[in-house]
Amino acid sequence: MKTYIPKNDEQNWVVVDASGVPLGRLATLIASRIRGKHRPDFTPNMIQGDFVVVINAQQVALTGKKLDDKVYTRYTGYQGGLKTETAREALAKHPERVIEHAVFGMLPKGRQGRAMHARLKVYAGEAHPHSAQKPQVLKTQPLEVK
Repeated sequence: MKTYIPKNDEQNWVVVDASGVPLGRLATLIASRIRGKHRPDFTPNMIQGDFVVVINAQQVALTGKKLDDKVYTRYTGYQGGLKTETAREALAKHPERVIEHAVFGMLPKGRQGRAMHARLKVYAGEAHPHSAQKPQVLKTQPLEVK
């Protein structure tokens, strides 16, 4: 019996508009596209996903009290070098990292997951330099304000 191995020659580019979309819902959508789970020939041990370009990262929505309660931490490597910032501060300084952090947590850990990281391109504003790849627009549901 032979094992079916799909060809990995199709490289699609997708644009996602993050304005008004909740961060978690956006991250799950992006992570599954990068991983290739939307394809009928999905194979867990192969990278067959799309390249995802995220625009308007500064307008991503965080529900509830997450803007002030969600804390991002990083360690500089020095004694007493634990740096913390809230989601509000992180969105103001570098909104790209907020989406990257959420998506990278949903990708596989290890060699394959690190290779998938290069397929995500996040931009704070409307403009992006990937128009030559002719990316398709992916529809997202913005948050409804009650």
